[in-house]
Amino acid sequence: VQLQASGGGLVQTGGSLRLSCAASGSGFSINHMGWYRQAPGKQRELVATITSGGSANFADSVKGRFTVSRDNAKNTVYLQMNSLKPEDTAVYYCNVGLRYDTDWYRVRNYWGQGTQVTVSS
Repeated sequence: VQLQASGGGLVQTGGSLRLSCAASGSGFSINHMGWYRQAPGKQRELVATITSGGSANFADSVKGRFTVSRDNAKNTVYLQMNSLKPEDTAVYYCNVGLRYDTDWYRVRNYWGQGTQVTVSS
């Protein structure tokens, strides 16, 4: 499977961005999808995840500002980021957990290449 993320960029404080991440390949079913971020000098942290049934989980720091959604037909996860703050500046990574048809009992995690989000003050 390959993950292709897009949508990062430079935005002013209070602005919005939408990230997307598409999983390509065959012979698998996606379990969970989500986004993590890593700021310079900090550990990678969870931003938001969404299950196959649509249940979402958010970091406290983004609740009320970010939404996560997925299009199961397109194997794509989206992150809508509103009211962006300078502290949201980071490289954002999509994460996908999936099961291959030939190994149904194991959930494998994959990471996208990362997309830079920079929020200027």
